[in-house]
Amino acid sequence: MGNCIVAQSGGPTSVINATLAGVVKGNQLNPIYKTVYGGLNGIEGILEERFVDLTNMSEADNYILRQTPSSALGSCRYKLKRSNVADFEKLFAILEKYDIDTMFYIGGNDSMDTVYALSEYAAAHNITNRRFVGCPKTVDNDLMVTDHCPGYASAAKFIATTALQTWLDVNVYTRQEVFILETMGRDAGWLAASACLSGIVDLVVLPEIPFDKDVFLGEVRKCIAEKNKCYVVVSEGARYADGTYLAAGEAKNDGFGHAVLGGAANAVKDLILSSGAASRCKVQDLSTAQRCHASEQSLVDVEESFKLGMSGHMRSADPKFTGQMVGVRRKEGEVYDVEYFATAASNVANHVKNFPVEWALPNYRGVTKEAIAYMKPLIQGSPVVTYKDGVPAYVKPYYMR
Repeated sequence: MGNCIVAQSGGPTSVINATLAGVVKGNQLNPIYKTVYGGLNGIEGILEERFVDLTNMSEADNYILRQTPSSALGSCRYKLKRSNVADFEKLFAILEKYDIDTMFYIGGNDSMDTVYALSEYAAAHNITNRRFVGCPKTVDNDLMVTDHCPGYASAAKFIATTALQTWLDVNVYTRQEVFILETMGRDAGWLAASACLSGIVDLVVLPEIPFDKDVFLGEVRKCIAEKNKCYVVVSEGARYADGTYLAAGEAKNDGFGHAVLGGAANAVKDLILSSGAASRCKVQDLSTAQRCHASEQSLVDVEESFKLGMSGHMRSADPKFTGQMVGVRRKEGEVYDVEYFATAASNVANHVKNFPVEWALPNYRGVTKEAIAYMKPLIQGSPVVTYKDGVPAYVKPYYMR
């Protein structure tokens, strides 16, 4: 009996640890592995042999872990480049040193590329005793094949709730006002669209729909004329027809070559004020809060994330199961239900699932009933939260111990 290792990568979510808890609990119920290691700070920490032993995690800790936001094992933005053979050789030597049969990698698009690259390397070098399994997570909901991504539902619930609460706040005054809520979403508008679950959004600007400032400002003027208010939601990745981002300031790049965005709402505010479409604008950038706010998790999200981790663990008992990502498939029928399946990580890596443009109403006026029907079941229910001294109880991050 060999060992396994679990690591987390990329931007955290409020339920990423539920998947980790699922892998650990899965091995406690069905001990495929002698030891379940946690790799600190993703592939970067594994290469530095920074591990913790999670095998005998208590039931209480496992439960609290599921309600703990952000990556309890720490994360990284380390690009495992196929041309850097030294990294691959070092990683496989470490796996052999610790008798690690399977590596579970919880992450988004780039993390699935890591799973793909490692399994590809193993196959090319006839290494049959090391397996790599991807577990998806991303608030952006932009991974292909899977119906939705663990983490998205809780972020969507937070965004819709915040939209409703701030709308109520804006409307207490009789003065003219445009309120602009900015969400994450570099290439996909799933998060911005989720604000429409609140039922109060007037205009929503998505990356998939080229921004036409004249059309947009015309709609703002209509809202102001009708009710003296206008509630706008804009994705950080909103862009003009030529691909230029609305975001103010010069874009920088992270370790994966992605633009680091922010400021789209302020750019919209400047457009509105300079055009005279409205006399007052207020901006709320949800920033990090939308991916780490965990006291209002979606129960559906927590349960699915946990079961997905367990499914990944169960499937890894097959010695041929490698280079795969475990996904979520929605079953047909009036009552919402899902099943778990596996797909090659290569089907997910380096692809983006955009918000369907046919689900966007003309002139930025919201989203269709089909979009609402897709999103609404995902945000249902709330888990019972354990508190300590008046605030939610969380596990101490393993990288801080």
